[in-house]
Amino acid sequence: MPDARSWLYVPADRGDRLQGAPRRGADALIVDLEDAVAPAGKAAARRTVAGWLEARPAGGGGPDIWVRLNADAVGDDVEVLTSQVAGVVLPKAEPALLASLDQALGAREQTLGVPAGQVAVFALVETAVGLRDLHQVATAARVVHVGLGEADLAAALRLRPSPDGAELAPLRLQVVVASAAAGIGAPVGPVSTDFRDLDGLRRSTEALRRQGFGGRTAIHPAQLPVINDVFTPSAEEVAEARELVEAFEAAGSGVITDSAGRMVDVAVVRSAREVLQRAARHAGAVRAAPGS
Repeated sequence: MPDARSWLYVPADRGDRLQGAPRRGADALIVDLEDAVAPAGKAAARRTVAGWLEARPAGGGGPDIWVRLNADAVGDDVEVLTSQVAGVVLPKAEPALLASLDQALGAREQTLGVPAGQVAVFALVETAVGLRDLHQVATAARVVHVGLGEADLAAALRLRPSPDGAELAPLRLQVVVASAAAGIGAPVGPVSTDFRDLDGLRRSTEALRRQGFGGRTAIHPAQLPVINDVFTPSAEEVAEARELVEAFEAAGSGVITDSAGRMVDVAVVRSAREVLQRAARHAGAVRAAPGS
């Protein structure tokens, strides 16, 4: 799904959770072969994922399926992919590793008989090298989203983030800028590990949205309604965007003044159109404005 709001991690070695995950309400699922699986269980997890993917009905709809790979076992992990997989999540993303992944995915696509380049990449930056080379990561072949693996990255940079994560804000901005400059999708926000604190989740997710993120990963289904709601345009936002676009198109000029007397140019209208496009993609999910 373009511009997925919510991305739910599902352990690759838990066949029971894989079966129920598509009905949990996420826009996208990330089948996790990496952190969720102990080293001794990787081979068995690959077999579980391969069997689950093969059993899924073709064209059955539901959330997009992504698979998080192991950075040190990309070649083995891509062998589980089927034509139904939208993309892969690459941890510890760096330019050299992304180039190797592109080759491995090309070979797998050829085996599957699907078009070259069909499998997309969500690059997860977790190392100092990946952060330093962020522009190369964002412009690498197949990359459509970038995110930060903040716990790993903080450790790599010797950061000690405070509870509000203020020390990570400059790093998040770098990802937002790199994604926009590369012309790829908005970055995807990190998980909140406290899945019981839904009020805190809402506050931090709203902050991510203000910072330029377009969605967020989740570790528990209980987090999905909050994430989906925050990243769905409100009825008020949709109405305002529609009014701006209609007025701009009717005026036929480069700059107009809105109903509040503010100048509106092409850049503002472009943002308004993006709001309408996102609302259309998630039709029926437009949230009520605060206080309504």
